[in-house]
Amino acid sequence: MTLQGPARTERLLPPSAPGMRIGLFGGTFDPPHMAHLGASLLALKRLKLDRVWWLVTPGNPLKNTRGLAPLDQRIAAARALTNHPRIDVTGLEAVINTKYTYDTILWLLARFPRVRFVWIMGADNLRSFHRWQNWRGIAKLVPIVVVDRLGPSLYAAASPAGQALGRARIPEHNAATLPDRRAPAWAFLHGLKSPLSSTALRALRGRSGPAGKTSSKHRTRKGGKKRAK
Repeated sequence: MTLQGPARTERLLPPSAPGMRIGLFGGTFDPPHMAHLGASLLALKRLKLDRVWWLVTPGNPLKNTRGLAPLDQRIAAARALTNHPRIDVTGLEAVINTKYTYDTILWLLARFPRVRFVWIMGADNLRSFHRWQNWRGIAKLVPIVVVDRLGPSLYAAASPAGQALGRARIPEHNAATLPDRRAPAWAFLHGLKSPLSSTALRALRGRSGPAGKTSSKHRTRKGGKKRAK
């Protein structure tokens, strides 16, 4: 029997309980990579979170979705990568039919009023946060933690959103208090510095041959390091 409506929604909801501290990490995850996992693990540790939910979105309104891998495929890949007892992967947004982060968070807050949610994003997303639908509203709904990236971290705090929310920023050494704070509040976490990005990995995947191997022209030289923007 195929579950529909509320029953299907319940099936897609990760574990939660009143008072839990849960990080929300949204994205297309096409493909998911170790920087996604690293950001989640860093947030789990530094914010003392109980769980992190990966919200695999049907599509990013700010990006061209042509060529985007099917949602089920991306969810399966994310679950295979994480394989962690406190990281949950869900395609909830496709079921509740939310297109924007603001609407997704509103839905979750109405459903779980006693859960302490925190939105997790990379420094590259903070740079473009001012382009998100109702980004100021998002900042007023839940605290936000920004995880550093190699390159984007240098300019993220100087971005339009970073400057607009400057007074709401708390010191990094107080990051563990973030889930208990009233929004707007945000913290910047250093310590990851990963250059990986799904965009670069998709480009690399596009140059792959039938067996999934890159041509010799694009292989990393022996002893060298792979780099991606």
